[in-house]
Amino acid sequence: MPGKAVISLTTGLEDPERVTVAFLVALGAAEQGRPTLMFLTKEAARLALTGVATATACDGCPPLAGLLARYAKAGGRYLVCPICFDSRGLDGDRLIEGAELGGTVPMWQWIGDEGATTFSY
Repeated sequence: MPGKAVISLTTGLEDPERVTVAFLVALGAAEQGRPTLMFLTKEAARLALTGVATATACDGCPPLAGLLARYAKAGGRYLVCPICFDSRGLDGDRLIEGAELGGTVPMWQWIGDEGATTFSY
């Protein structure tokens, strides 16, 4: 099995191109069969809600909704910072497929002893 990948994303729709790049990297790993986790913090926590990640960042960029659908189909998971989520008053009943609230300890537990390739956006 290929090694794990963790993509840390702090940016939300205030910078849709950065979000698109992060999702393309995560999608590339997941579609290659790597166990893939996106760690969503700060404004990126909002992306874990149904109906939020619907932007298209630029002419020629793929729509975020399509990237999320492909990521879910490839088995990609999300770990959403609970402090970031709660401080924004977000609704836990609206989490997208594959998303759960969890901080750094669950992230490290998921990574485990074999480690992971990481990217940060």
